Amino acid sequence: MNTAARRIGRTLALVLPVVLVLSGTLAVTRVPWASPSAESQILTTSSDRASTHATHRAPHELLRDRLLAELQEKNPSVALTHLQAATAERPSLAQHCASIARALGRAAVAKYGGVSRAQAYARPVCDTSFASGITQAYR
Repeated sequence: MNTAARRIGRTLALVLPVVLVLSGTLAVTRVPWASPSAESQILTTSSDRASTHATHRAPHELLRDRLLAELQEKNPSVALTHLQAATAERPSLAQHCASIARALGRAAVAKYGGVSRAQAYARPVCDTSFASGITQAYR
């Protein structure tokens, strides 16, 4: 008799938490959202995070887009100056400086239609990444 009670106790100890977790999870995923006529809709756990990830952009992506727009409006020299100032102001952007400078180099070639005119704006910002972007765009 004592062995049977232990076996039932062990089984309940293993099964009961699983049943409670599953029933609790199912209970909170069914939430009435729409009109009272709708019975219920299933709420997924990732629905909250999906909208925030789609709209959130990293600071280096925002900086790159802003500098590319500035290059189109003004010239590459202004954009490179602002890139240098941004990386000095926020050191966390320094790891992305080379890729942003290369993107500016490619955009300068696209804007001016040739390497020689774009190369005139080359400066030693982020080593020679701007010049590297120019040569990448030319290939």
